[in-house]
Amino acid sequence: MNVKVGAWPSFDTTTFRVWAPKAQIVEVVGMNPGVKKVFPLIAGEHGYFEGSLNGFKDGDLYKFRIDGKTDLPDPASRYQPEGPHGPSQIVAEEFPWTDQLWKGIPLEDLIVYELHVGTFSPEGTFSGIQKRIPHFKKLGINAIEIMPIGQFAGKRNWGYDGVAIFATHSSYGTVKDLKELVNECHKNGIAVLLDVVYNHMGPEGNYLSQWGTYFQDKYKTPWGEALNYDGFGGDEVRNYFLQNARQWLEEFHFDGLRLDATHAIFDTSAVPFLEQLSDLARDLERKLHRTIYLIAENENNDPRILQDSQHGGWGLTGQWADDLHHVIHTTLTKETQGYYEDFGTIQQFADCFRKGILYENLYSLFRQRHQGRSYENIDRRRLVVCSQNHDQIGNRKLGDRLISLTDDRRQRLAAATVFLSGCMPLIFMGEEWGAKTPFQYFVDHTDKNILKATQEGRKNEFAAFGWNEDVPDPGSEKTFLNSKLDWEEEVSSTGQSFEVYYRRLIDLSKKLRRHQLMDRRHIQTRVNLQMQTIEVLVNHNSSKFELFFNLSEVPVTYDFQDSSLEGLLDSSNPEGHINMMPSLVAHPYSVLVAGHFARG
Repeated sequence: MNVKVGAWPSFDTTTFRVWAPKAQIVEVVGMNPGVKKVFPLIAGEHGYFEGSLNGFKDGDLYKFRIDGKTDLPDPASRYQPEGPHGPSQIVAEEFPWTDQLWKGIPLEDLIVYELHVGTFSPEGTFSGIQKRIPHFKKLGINAIEIMPIGQFAGKRNWGYDGVAIFATHSSYGTVKDLKELVNECHKNGIAVLLDVVYNHMGPEGNYLSQWGTYFQDKYKTPWGEALNYDGFGGDEVRNYFLQNARQWLEEFHFDGLRLDATHAIFDTSAVPFLEQLSDLARDLERKLHRTIYLIAENENNDPRILQDSQHGGWGLTGQWADDLHHVIHTTLTKETQGYYEDFGTIQQFADCFRKGILYENLYSLFRQRHQGRSYENIDRRRLVVCSQNHDQIGNRKLGDRLISLTDDRRQRLAAATVFLSGCMPLIFMGEEWGAKTPFQYFVDHTDKNILKATQEGRKNEFAAFGWNEDVPDPGSEKTFLNSKLDWEEEVSSTGQSFEVYYRRLIDLSKKLRRHQLMDRRHIQTRVNLQMQTIEVLVNHNSSKFELFFNLSEVPVTYDFQDSSLEGLLDSSNPEGHINMMPSLVAHPYSVLVAGHFARG
């Protein structure tokens, strides 16, 4: 299935193709100022209309006219300079790439940095990210993950309300700006991942239902109508999203996609859409001679996400694994409301650290059912873990970060737990310098009814958590501005000290994963419930590793079993330094680490 959709120019001719099974006639309407021209497209198989038309070129504006009466933007538009309701713009694919030798980053080396374009830099643009590439390099970040950039209504949004998913959001910059960012990242040894939303569409400017059977009503999502992957006309719906993935991976040179909420991609097909997406990625790897990652967000703890199709799986590269975040968060904040009620014990902390996943066919109080299945045969380096991300911060009422809920030492402990887990670590923007700025939920809907519904929905959403503070207005520009990073914090003495600490953790994480030390078969844990401590012993292929977690409010003396090990980390030290001795004091909420890595 490979039917290109949209508009692509060649000299003074542009080829147009759109799937419009509900239409009898489809025309292209040129909409440049002062010039209006209308040309018919030819009806083809499976509901497609297409044609190559003279007089349309790069930069021209257009819409499609359905049955002589309704003008709509192109559902596969590559740029919407006036927003989702305005005309589409023809954009050439050519770009002077210089990354022909780029092959990607090995999975075991990936350090992922999640960011939101509009709040990451003062500029709030793709170019603003590009200016910060030296920051990533200094820190040791080798992959940035950009939150969704598809065109949405208004100027500010998290991105999960996108409606023109082929178009780079006009407030962030141009197609050329985005390609320059990716090209420059590759030049500096940094992979670029894009967060994409293939489970629903945003509420404002969503015209897909006027074109074809993009949606179905036999499933529901929390965010809107479910997409039609397995119903009547589902093949062309799949093609639409596969072409979107192809655009980002092939034309824009993205190294991979983070797939939002795949548990809400409802598909009972014998060959599911996500398996087809995986096949596309593997085909592009062979064609482009570089590594491509597909990383799924999925709340079901189902290892079939990562298993290949021959074993009944989808064949994706990686998976967000939230259990570790939840055990860290509940241990350090003592919050056990909502979905956190399934977490909060020291034993769970130890079990999740040992396995990477906690709920493997265990009963969930929150869900009132069993959750998950065994990941015993899954390489834990494919599990993406974090102590903070956009969801876990931004879906709090005030958008407050872990450091604001606790303190510096607990954040250092949380970060150490993530980086030493042997899983793929993810940092949320600003975390590396102990940012205090919140990340709140913000939108800019121009439809007042949708905006009001969003505001009311946020107020009602927090009932299960018992958060009684006033909800920041998601429609206020102030909420957006409050969420922008303060780069003055980064250059402060505290910020610089945090970054030294994170660089140490990044180096340790890469070494651990290269040596495959943190396989559950190589890990022993000893939990002292009375003392609230956890001892972790790792021994594999001449490498040894010893950790001691003190999760209590009092200092605890620890005697390392092997006094010959090299001291690697004391999280209570602002920069992580450790003076190795047979006995050390583990300060409250800290971890001591010693080890020896085999050569090679």
